[in-house]
Amino acid sequence: MAQDVGSGRSRRGRPVELGGALVTLVEPHRGHEVAYNRWYERDHFYAGCMVGAWTLAGARFVATRDDKARRAPGSTVAPDPSVGSFLSLYWILAGRFGEWMEWGTRQVRWLIDEDRMFPHRDHVHTVMYRFHSEVPGRDDGVPVELALDRRTPSLVMTLVDRADGVDGDAIASWWAERAPAHEVTAVLEPVPMPTDAPSDVPAERTADRTLLLAFVDGDAEAGWDDGWVGVPAGLAAAGLGSVAFHGPFRATVPGTDTHTDRLW
Repeated sequence: MAQDVGSGRSRRGRPVELGGALVTLVEPHRGHEVAYNRWYERDHFYAGCMVGAWTLAGARFVATRDDKARRAPGSTVAPDPSVGSFLSLYWILAGRFGEWMEWGTRQVRWLIDEDRMFPHRDHVHTVMYRFHSEVPGRDDGVPVELALDRRTPSLVMTLVDRADGVDGDAIASWWAERAPAHEVTAVLEPVPMPTDAPSDVPAERTADRTLLLAFVDGDAEAGWDDGWVGVPAGLAAAGLGSVAFHGPFRATVPGTDTHTDRLW
């Protein structure tokens, strides 16, 4: 299964550069949320991704019922806003993205054969993304390569279905001028999943989409109505497209079940 997906397009001149990302939004079945959280952080987070060569970093976020109440209506990714509780992100080294995708597929199939998967959960949005660019939130701020290790308390995920003729550069330019306060935003564009990806990962639209992951050094949910709520309307008014998903998440607390009692 050879698939040439390139190395991404990161800022030149850095000794270590981000090339791509795995973004996976998952919903545990009700009654299994604690078991899912423990399985994921104690097994799959590492065995499924972090042990692989070329993995730069990983982090997990969670959406409580209060966070979900802030989601933009009309999502095509999660039409039911109560779905999509856990978000996991993995950064992949530039120049090794294609190799990593091939390794990841083999590794997950091995974990399936070893009976180390968790049946009581559904994939809501699991997609590989090529890195497009970063939008700094302030001068001399956090480089995008360090965004996951920075462990900001909040993250805002915005997936844009671009209008005809609009490219990722236009989305990033608008974001740099109009987005509310954030440390740094990763701008990403999807690539097709390998044809031999696990069957429980649904095929996703990959054409004409841009994903923005904004790392927020504060409580994004608390300040939602003062800025973030207006992002979908702002993108639409600028003729850039419509949002397929827009909502806040908060960082998990590794080694604990924090927030698992507040998902719904």
